[in-house]
Amino acid sequence: MSLLVTRARLITVPAGTDDPGYLDGGWMLVGDDGRIVALGDGEPPAGTTADESLDVDGSFVAPGFVSSHSHLFTSGLRGLGVTETLYGWCDSMLGFTANLSPEHAYWSTLHGSLDFLSNGVTTAYNFTDPLQAWESMVDGRRVGNARMRGLEYHTRQADGCLDAGIRFVDAAGMDATVGSDDEILERFGAQVAHTRAMDPDFALGSSIMGQVQWSPRDDAAWIEVEAMRRFGVTNQAHFLESPEAIELQQSKFAFYRDAGALGPGMMFGHFIQTTPEIIAEAAAGGASMSWQPASNGRLASGVALVPEMLAMGMKVGIGLDDQACTDVSDPWQNLRMGISQQRARTKDPLSMSPETALRLHTLGAAEIMGVADRVGSLEPGKFADFLVVDPRRPDVGPLWHPVRSYVLAMSPRNLAAAYVGGRVVSEHGVSTNPLAAEASARLHADLPAVAAQHGHPR
Repeated sequence: MSLLVTRARLITVPAGTDDPGYLDGGWMLVGDDGRIVALGDGEPPAGTTADESLDVDGSFVAPGFVSSHSHLFTSGLRGLGVTETLYGWCDSMLGFTANLSPEHAYWSTLHGSLDFLSNGVTTAYNFTDPLQAWESMVDGRRVGNARMRGLEYHTRQADGCLDAGIRFVDAAGMDATVGSDDEILERFGAQVAHTRAMDPDFALGSSIMGQVQWSPRDDAAWIEVEAMRRFGVTNQAHFLESPEAIELQQSKFAFYRDAGALGPGMMFGHFIQTTPEIIAEAAAGGASMSWQPASNGRLASGVALVPEMLAMGMKVGIGLDDQACTDVSDPWQNLRMGISQQRARTKDPLSMSPETALRLHTLGAAEIMGVADRVGSLEPGKFADFLVVDPRRPDVGPLWHPVRSYVLAMSPRNLAAAYVGGRVVSEHGVSTNPLAAEASARLHADLPAVAAQHGHPR
């Protein structure tokens, strides 16, 4: 079904410019294939027709948010580890998921994906819960003897994303302490193969959940780079995130550099405890960075030097991270936290503008994920993944600077509808997915049952 959207405050976030592409009173035509055919200012050209019309009556129409760093299986674990920094919080949250079955992981991921969609996030880089269950850190690294779960534990998480209807890049851990190198690569290849057999309009790619930060193997970067080359995948490493053992963390940057990882396919998630030299070297190599402001604040991790990274030419995207460490999947809150953190740190209001932050949480995130040809902006040929956001419900008053008001004054309360491929997936925060009610029921029944059997998470 084709769709014609009219009377829209269009925010297009076009590629190749810092202009947010605002059109006050625009239109957009979506084709039968769910891609944008054309858009423009004012009235559609004479003769423009579609199977359905959507008159948004002055509401914003903007790209669906893209989260360049997410863990969608955590949707049932909000409010945990509040007194802890990263590793203590991981003990609480991931120590609990170590007891989940593949079906638990499926429904948790499905619930998390629907939660993202209902809050305006239409594409996510999704770190799956690894096959190797969580174990506590000892001196900044894992021991490497946690139990392994079967391949189905990963594939059911990818299935949960697909069944929810969110677009996603599927990231899997190498679990590089279990088995020979050939066995490790074969196991990872099986995870990639499952994702690549899915509908490519939704499963946008495969990636590595980089684990050098906590691996007991000093050559873990080498095997990740081998997998990147062998399977043609990207890599995003949780790196330099926590304020503990900073010198040890920084020393591991050399592992990625010496293994030849620095390039457009390498993303550093969080990247907080850096040095100017590390930033410069990563930027020069072509590596990018994913920034999670709400998560970084919640876990007391610190504030990444994002303006400095951008000034050095480093590409940056914004991620919403876990429901378990942002608690509310609110991308507008994530933007405002990021803007506030940078301005408070630099004491310079120009250090992070609303327009820049919005670009980083849409097209910028898509760029570092390698999917900007399909999502992240409203441009002809791309998927019609868009939000209808009404500034009058609740009413925020006159829109003196519309794009800035969109970033600074909107919230999920204003989100009238979210569309993926020109099809509505959420209305006023309520999912249209037929599995939504079952996902909620399963989460409320299954996770307390696991807690009763294995112990309540902290």
